[in-house]
Amino acid sequence: MTAPQTKYARSGDVHIAYQVVGEGPLDLVFIPGWVSHVELWWEEPAVARFFARLASFSRLILFDKRGTGLSDPVPLTQLPTLEERMDDVRAVMDAVGSERAALFAVSEGGAFALLFAATYPERAAALVVYGGYARIARGPDYPEGIPREQFERLPQRIDESWGTGAILKYLAPDSVGDQRLREWWARFERQAASPGASMALVRMNYDIDVRSALPAITAPTLVLHPSGDRMVPVEHGRYIARHIKGAKYVELPGSGHPTFVSGDTDTLVDEIQEFLTGVRPGAEPDRVLATVLFTDIVGSSERAAALGDHGWRDLLESYYAMVRRQLERFRGREIDTAGDGMFAAFDGPARAIRCGAAIASGARQLGLEVRAGVHTGECEVIGEKIGGIAVHTGARVAALAKPGEVLVSHTVKDLVAGSGIRFEDRGTHALKGIPGEWRLFSVGSEGSG
Repeated sequence: MTAPQTKYARSGDVHIAYQVVGEGPLDLVFIPGWVSHVELWWEEPAVARFFARLASFSRLILFDKRGTGLSDPVPLTQLPTLEERMDDVRAVMDAVGSERAALFAVSEGGAFALLFAATYPERAAALVVYGGYARIARGPDYPEGIPREQFERLPQRIDESWGTGAILKYLAPDSVGDQRLREWWARFERQAASPGASMALVRMNYDIDVRSALPAITAPTLVLHPSGDRMVPVEHGRYIARHIKGAKYVELPGSGHPTFVSGDTDTLVDEIQEFLTGVRPGAEPDRVLATVLFTDIVGSSERAAALGDHGWRDLLESYYAMVRRQLERFRGREIDTAGDGMFAAFDGPARAIRCGAAIASGARQLGLEVRAGVHTGECEVIGEKIGGIAVHTGARVAALAKPGEVLVSHTVKDLVAGSGIRFEDRGTHALKGIPGEWRLFSVGSEGSG
């Protein structure tokens, strides 16, 4: 999804950066946690996908709280109060013409969303809190809280490593090995807030206590919390749910504090969508860009009749042993076999072409001729298999190949430019059941390189 345009709302003398995405009938204001950056969010695919799903059933309203991201900075000695933060939410809602909206708050954003819902019931249509708390500090009347000496480790870590992404291992322990995510998070930290601002905001949050507002909340409320959350332990979410009349509580598996690494973001969004709309969507299939290779033996029926059952089975066994050696050589993954046909997937089109050519060459040594087709496109992940229009396209391309030929779609040819693989234009063709006209190309004999 393309990042939406960033605009600004005026809240007193402060400018609040915001974005609007989606055209659903429900307004949904996303209240971020500790720090945010509305434009950098969209550069991380997991976050972009998360927001896209929310925007599929709502008009999603994103914003950076004052002092963070693209909103106006504030002096560290004048950090925003909860009252000012509520003013900022109202200013953004007014700017986009939203009189009443559902609030979706995460982590620290949960505290002032709870207060907002209690203070402005006419503007809060519903409330969803993920990984949130009403109070974080431990006290005589709040044993669920975190002792100050334990909490102080967080600002210390910020002081030592802000901007490196090192803190991600505490926020999302299961993502500790994801170097790409850590690099993005490091840049996100540097642009979302300065180290000093981050430490000051964290320490201010330790003193927040909105427990007294919970009984006054009348908006329908959904409380979601990951069971293994290390930053905000699950007891905080349970407390909120117990003290809001009629609140629904859902404990989710996983240890990820940020929503986009919660472990199962689809289930998270499904819960939110069902709560806010009354409709739980069917599971959206995972998708992956893959290159598919289809091969089949030409004239197999006649050859089988000539050899007899036993002889044909022995030849097929030798053939498939050769095919699997080539798949291993070119890093292909066997998806399915049917009769004398084979379907495999690759993470690169050049390897798929060379594997197809090598299979054709190996088949000739066994006295067989095969035809092969290659196509690259977005595939649906279905357990251990893949499916979708790209798979059907690959099969149709293979069906048009001549004996001994590896035939590819124009998509594949374009993707392997510079690989040294030579092609012969086979013209445009209609592929049965596939929209449009397709330009196909035959691979030269050096394709098995």
